[in-house]
Amino acid sequence: MAQLVTFLLPALPLLALLLTLLLGRYPGCEAIVRLSERLSSHGGSRHDGARQATLRKPPRSFAPSGGLLIALGLAQRPPPVAA
Repeated sequence: MAQLVTFLLPALPLLALLLTLLLGRYPGCEAIVRLSERLSSHGGSRHDGARQATLRKPPRSFAPSGGLLIALGLAQRPPPVAA
């Protein structure tokens, strides 16, 4: 019996979430709606516009980086074209 309890104890939160979803309840749905309403109401603030003007994005670099840099480093010249 103790082994069964030890096995099921970590699974209880998952089973509780599954049960609420099967019953048609979605935990956290109201919190997501409230957060989205709060974020949308702050969209027209003057402070945000001033902050966007001061925080400009750096110019985009077209230098190869990451996987492309490795690929270009490992690339070899193709064979010559047969004439």
